[in-house]
Amino acid sequence: MHPWIADRTTTFDASGIRKVFDLAAKLKDPINLSIGQPDFEVPESVQDAAIDAIRGGKNAYSPTQGIGPLRSALQQEIDSRYGHDDREVFVCSGTSGGLMLSMLSMINPGDEVIYLDPFFVMYPALLKMCGGVAVPIDSYPSFQLDPDAIAAAVTPKTKMILLNSPANPTGVTATAEQLEAVARLAAEKNIALISDEIYSRFHYDDAFVSPAQFNPDTIVIDGFSKSHAMTGWRVGYVHGPGEVIATMLKIQQYSFVCSPQPAQWGALRAMEVNLQGHIDDYLNKRDLICDGLADRFEFTRPGGAFYLFPKAPGDAGGEAFVHKAIERGLLIIPGKIFSARDSHFRISFAASDETIAKGVALLNQLADEA
Repeated sequence: MHPWIADRTTTFDASGIRKVFDLAAKLKDPINLSIGQPDFEVPESVQDAAIDAIRGGKNAYSPTQGIGPLRSALQQEIDSRYGHDDREVFVCSGTSGGLMLSMLSMINPGDEVIYLDPFFVMYPALLKMCGGVAVPIDSYPSFQLDPDAIAAAVTPKTKMILLNSPANPTGVTATAEQLEAVARLAAEKNIALISDEIYSRFHYDDAFVSPAQFNPDTIVIDGFSKSHAMTGWRVGYVHGPGEVIATMLKIQQYSFVCSPQPAQWGALRAMEVNLQGHIDDYLNKRDLICDGLADRFEFTRPGGAFYLFPKAPGDAGGEAFVHKAIERGLLIIPGKIFSARDSHFRISFAASDETIAKGVALLNQLADEA
């Protein structure tokens, strides 16, 4: 290792998802069910708002906390939903930026953070950067949030519980009862509760529920990347208790500085866009892929997001199955990237119906060969 490289960087590897993306770039016309971003374009009105901002000279730094009109619109929406006396919002550089600011603001070396396994790939890496201790809770085979398992994992060193519903990589959604139980546990034990809600608008079978409805100190992280196909625009937002938000802003000043200003004006317009047509399309895609694979694969039907996390057929494991799929031109993600186990794989159904149909046919063929 080069002598200049910091020790903390050796505690985690580069994202395995990026490695698959790099491989995808080398394949000719693959069946791509790997990418975790919407397959529709940014709404035209949002594009126009950003272009108008650029041409209107709104290209400088914004205030660290975000442009006033966007913050005001977000605050009004949040106040209307929760009515909490102490709940403030700021604009961050994507939900990834919000997660990093949350960890840096609250995690001391040795603090324990509880989350479910499987998990979003960023969680353990961010914790290690901060010196935190990951406490993953095995949620196989159903991937449901188990409040009793969370409670059993709490120790005097527990600083944070990190929830993600709808979840990446499983698409599984927690019930209102499960979320309420964990929210009340966090309040009772004075544990920070982070709710990663980036997929909140992709909720298919029932209404979305946030743990902030049951615990007013919940820190919520959300954004426009997945809902409005704005993954490259880097506009997220965080809301929670004022003192915690102020600390995150202090760190943002010395790191990300602000979210790109033209993108924030686009996000302001995005708040006016009706997404129901896209949500209906993704519900149909969910049903298309689940119905197509149900006879040969074991999985929990996702209630949200745009992911399916099936068990690999046969005994070779998830990574070996993914390698076979990639050799046949199908791009999917090994489950071990999101988990301590190597038994599953992730499919993204954020793709055309035609691509999904081709992927289903090849996956079923590979299952018959396993």
